Amino acid sequence: MTRIIAGEAGGRRLRTPPGQGTRPTSDRVREALFSALEAHLGTLDGCRFLDAYAGSGAIGLEACSRGAATVTLIEQNGPTASLIRANAKQLGMGEVSVLAARIERLAIAGPTGGAALPFEVAFFDPPYDVPNDDLARVITDLERSGWLSADVLLVVERARRGEPWRWPDGFEQLREKRYGETVLCYGQRVGPARSAVRAEPARSADPAEPARSTQGPDPTDPGRHRRTDRDSREP
Repeated sequence: MTRIIAGEAGGRRLRTPPGQGTRPTSDRVREALFSALEAHLGTLDGCRFLDAYAGSGAIGLEACSRGAATVTLIEQNGPTASLIRANAKQLGMGEVSVLAARIERLAIAGPTGGAALPFEVAFFDPPYDVPNDDLARVITDLERSGWLSADVLLVVERARRGEPWRWPDGFEQLREKRYGETVLCYGQRVGPARSAVRAEPARSADPAEPARSTQGPDPTDPGRHRRTDRDSREP
């Protein structure tokens, strides 16, 4: 059973696609992920969130339940995308947009509708057989096409036994956390590419082991000072 863990829809169940085609992130990893995001951001309230390989939609819908202002989920399988829309409607989540498309094509083409941009948090959990180089190319294309904010926080979920994740040029690792066979890697733009969050309106467009390698603030440290003013946080 997949459910929303916390927030306005906490405890509500989600319908999931039949078979083994999707691999929902476990409750344990989801809870750790959102605890880290809230420690880093202070709150998800007002955040523009991207779930780039939506699958069951559990991550994006969890973000909406926890206060994200807008959530865009991208899922290439049409019936699965329809199921995510049905779950969002059942939960009363009007802030959710589901794009039934390949993220690789959208990243190259650029924003064309159905999303509130730029994204301040972007989550990537592709199938484990997607090579790291392909995922890195998607992130680079999203950046070039204007999908990502200057201070975007990125999270990549990968298999622990797979090839170690390496961020593409222009991005750097903040932290890596392991949970059983799952690894979460947190990243951000490199130095000068980051900026203080600017107060600009969202634009609409179509379409348990401590880690290695720490650079910059640690989004997984619960003791980190929490800010509630998103417009004045430091990257």
